[in-house]
Amino acid sequence: MDTWHSRSIPETLDALGSELREGLSASDIQHRLSTHGHNRLPVPPRAGPLRRFFRQFNNLLIFVLLAAAVLTGALGHFVDTVVILAVVIVNATIGFVQEGKAESALAAIRNLLAPRATVVRDGRRSDIPGEDVVPGDLLILEAGERVPADVRLCELRGLRVDEAALTGESVTAEKSLPAVVAEAPLADRLCMAYAGTMVTAGQARGVVVATGASTEIGRISGLIAAVNPVDTPLLRQMAVFARWLTLVIVGVSALILLAAVFFSDKPFAELFMVLVGLSVAAVPEGLPAILTVTLAIGVQSMAQRKAIVRRLPAIEALGSVSVICSDKTGTLTKNEMTVTGVYTADVEFEVSGAGYAPHGGFSVAGHDASPGDHPLLSEIGVASVLCNDADLVFADETWSVTGDPMEAALVTLAGKIGVDASKTRKECPRTDVIPFDSSHRCMASLHHDHEGRGVIYVKGAPEAIIERCTAVASGGERCDIDLGHWQELADRIATSGKRVLAIACKSRTATETELMFDDIEGELTLLGLLGLIDPPRDEAIKAVKDCRAAGIRVKMITGDHAETAAAIGRQLGLENADAVLRGTDIDALDASALRAKAAEVDVFARTTPEHKLRLVEALQATGEVVAMTGDGVNDAPALKRADIGIAMGGKGTEAAKDASEVVLADDNFATIAAAIEAGRTVYDNLRKAIIFLLPVNGGESLSLVAALLLGLTLPITPVQILWVNMVSSVLLAMTLAFERAERGIMARPPRPRDEAIISPFVLWRVAFVSLLFLAGIFGKFALARAQGASVEEARTIAVNTLIAMEIFYLFAVRYLHGGSITLRGILGTPPVLIAIAAVLSLQALFTYAPFMEAFFGTRPLSLQQLGQIALVGVAVLGILELEKLIVRGLGRLPSGGKGSAQHKDLRGTG
Repeated sequence: MDTWHSRSIPETLDALGSELREGLSASDIQHRLSTHGHNRLPVPPRAGPLRRFFRQFNNLLIFVLLAAAVLTGALGHFVDTVVILAVVIVNATIGFVQEGKAESALAAIRNLLAPRATVVRDGRRSDIPGEDVVPGDLLILEAGERVPADVRLCELRGLRVDEAALTGESVTAEKSLPAVVAEAPLADRLCMAYAGTMVTAGQARGVVVATGASTEIGRISGLIAAVNPVDTPLLRQMAVFARWLTLVIVGVSALILLAAVFFSDKPFAELFMVLVGLSVAAVPEGLPAILTVTLAIGVQSMAQRKAIVRRLPAIEALGSVSVICSDKTGTLTKNEMTVTGVYTADVEFEVSGAGYAPHGGFSVAGHDASPGDHPLLSEIGVASVLCNDADLVFADETWSVTGDPMEAALVTLAGKIGVDASKTRKECPRTDVIPFDSSHRCMASLHHDHEGRGVIYVKGAPEAIIERCTAVASGGERCDIDLGHWQELADRIATSGKRVLAIACKSRTATETELMFDDIEGELTLLGLLGLIDPPRDEAIKAVKDCRAAGIRVKMITGDHAETAAAIGRQLGLENADAVLRGTDIDALDASALRAKAAEVDVFARTTPEHKLRLVEALQATGEVVAMTGDGVNDAPALKRADIGIAMGGKGTEAAKDASEVVLADDNFATIAAAIEAGRTVYDNLRKAIIFLLPVNGGESLSLVAALLLGLTLPITPVQILWVNMVSSVLLAMTLAFERAERGIMARPPRPRDEAIISPFVLWRVAFVSLLFLAGIFGKFALARAQGASVEEARTIAVNTLIAMEIFYLFAVRYLHGGSITLRGILGTPPVLIAIAAVLSLQALFTYAPFMEAFFGTRPLSLQQLGQIALVGVAVLGILELEKLIVRGLGRLPSGGKGSAQHKDLRGTG
């Protein structure tokens, strides 16, 4: 770690070979450009488009589908081959388009480096491209400019820098010149200005100490490049599912072929083609399409709730989140400083209203108070407006700020009191001003009204203002001040996590029109103290409560001070808000100790990007599924490393957005709770689709296996199986993607990271329903043959029986955590009803159309036969409802996995 912040100004200039007045020479510039390179971040090499596209096929489930395409082609069913290949290509195209978007975080960070810079070279001031700045350059900084490189400040006047993107601090940093200790965290290095941050007030001159990749922002860029994003739980589980499915299909097919060779008298070629049909029957060809559609519907649903999902699997990953690590500033809070307390000698006021909107009220000890009844409050409002350089702007139904955010909070306070800023400034114009100075830690302004009366208003740090006061305003008079009392009060306010400002005044005559430091060194009258904080969003408090009810722990990770972090944590309702772990504490912990602390502590303060990254990795190492929310450049590495990165879309930096999988368009933490519900719904629907498809494939496969091993006539032919798989099965399963959340979905704890999508319950359901389908298919086929039906007619009955069982099974699958025989369950949803109507129409075509008879060998059926077939479907639904009651009684219905103690009783109830 570079320690320029711990060196004195002469040491820094000497080490860099620079001079405070002349800067670098032309020869120095060329040499340093060749040594250090241009002031821009390096572009990492990327895979070409062709390689990226073919990389999408490196997935075992895709291999299974390609094998299915080959097998269907070998059977001569080229339409099905084309359909399967189309599914594969669509999936690959989606992955191709989505891949690499997160990597654009580096490009976003590069844009934060200033396009232009003002430097002094050879004693002359010059405006140059930001990329031409070199170490040792003498840089001039002014308000409104973005800092182009890391700078050791050498001269300054009232310099304030917005470092929220790097540190997470909601208050602009007041810069000073003295060196700090080498171990100081970035937010405490007041003698430095860092690349990518914004100067909000004042001027400065400093020497450049680092450019390009060597800057703090360059170091974060390197962190992002070095971070490997993790697969979502769904991708991991689907990979495991694909491996097992492949092993089962290949293994079982090989064993059956071996057994059939020894025990069957059929030719090997015929046996082999039957096994090809078996393999096709066992592969759920429609699953990838259903997976994609289910995720896409979840994405569309989230977009309506102001959450933009950048990667399809991310929507499901939200449903498995067990820990949310959230940045404070701009995420849990608005990043808008607000005066929440006014403390005078007479009364302590609580102030309501958040943000910069000048709307709110005052209360004393819980009772409403009118500003008009308290003249001192009005005087504080006037002082807040006059000793102030900020303004509020109302546009597009939103209040925004020009100037320093803390000063804007004072203008907002004045508006709540009833003081009109514009009118007051016209009635009492400014005559002179002493801008904020870090050595005096205050700002002062001199004003004269149109009758000549003068007044000085001073605001600043309480320790700087109180000691200059000889009186305090009380009851309309000036009384002697108890300095100790006011210092203790300031300390108490600060301990509660608030920033404290003191406001004082001093009378002047009409002839006194100049303001000097000596004028504010003493004899001031203290008007009161102001307590400011970037308060938590109201909706964030509710969202934290909702997350805790869902078994999800919320942890706050911020670069702000520990006291402020603890205060916000308490207001949010975090579990262990008073136990704060600082960045220096994290540095002292090894990986094992950090894992223990990360699980125990919920508030982390004075953190750096490396700390956030280590915390995410520590939580993941304990088996948690981690969502990281943030809006700053400093959040980007952790956003990328988390299982699910969530960025703020409004005030978030481009680097944060591009490193994340989900972007909240409304910057509302509460949207995360809605997103988690949507994620859980998506996972439920995917599981339902698998539980629906696999037994259908299982029943078909078992029918072929039983007929083959027992030497019986096939009840359904391979081509008829393909008809069922590609028409009815996929169409009916697709409706599950549109299912609404089941009741109590947010009362379930999150499922474990390593929970397989094919759980013991799923295996049981697949096996049980496969046997039911086998019995229905073989039973109806055998019954039809016994009643004198031809093989073709019996097979037609068997296929229609399979379709009927699928339709009624669909109603059973729609509710895994409750009964299906309810009014809501029977009525279904529009997608379900449309799909059933479509399947019945297609099946009527299959059964009665003459050209279908030529393709599939079907025969027309009577109404009596169709009625008997429907009864088989009803019987399947009844048996499965009974099975649900038994399984629920045993406590084995799926509930989602582990969670907090308050949810343990839900695990077996669904």
